[in-house]
Amino acid sequence: MALYRADQLRIDTVEGLTGRAERLALGTIRHLGEIDRLIDGAAQHWTVDRMPAVDRALLRLATYELAHEPDTPTAVILNETVQIAKEYSTENSGRFINGVLATIADRVRTSRDPGA
Repeated sequence: MALYRADQLRIDTVEGLTGRAERLALGTIRHLGEIDRLIDGAAQHWTVDRMPAVDRALLRLATYELAHEPDTPTAVILNETVQIAKEYSTENSGRFINGVLATIADRVRTSRDPGA
């Protein structure tokens, strides 16, 4: 929600978050250029700016986790993100997000990842 709001308002801050949620949101914002390049490179026929805003926020957060939170298993990141997309975004968002994140995971995670 905080990343969606920051995207819509075009701001680089988040409010009302603490702990892990704050760390993930601020990390996502801090690495936004890198994250958007990874998403653009993995999303066939789509650019980040053309994606539904909810999908964009979810992909950005999950990509940050894949690239910068090695202790969180890949399967957990993908499953949680897809479930949220199915509940809050478009009919096809779950499949789309799963495909994009699987490609990103292959590119940024090593074979040591127990959740891959």
